[in-house]
Amino acid sequence: MRAENDNDPFARLPLFASDAAIAEAIVGKEAAPRWLKERLPTISEKPGFPQIDAFHGGRAVPLVRVFYQSYLGITVGSGGMPDRGEGEWKGRKQ
Repeated sequence: MRAENDNDPFARLPLFASDAAIAEAIVGKEAAPRWLKERLPTISEKPGFPQIDAFHGGRAVPLVRVFYQSYLGITVGSGGMPDRGEGEWKGRKQ
């Protein structure tokens, strides 16, 4: 099964994933151990970073995705249009 968006690092993860799997999705397999040791303790204290769900034994991947979209300033649903009407379509040229 292929992910719909190959740029989505979380697309191949289950709904609830381990910190190790999330780390690999964020920084890759080689950098994951260092991220777990040095970065996770800091980022897990930030508001909005999901806690481990005890019942499921992992963090909710959709909430991790939302956290990173906010953390990186990525807004969902932005149309990519320039401000002030600069890219407005004026109609077909004849």
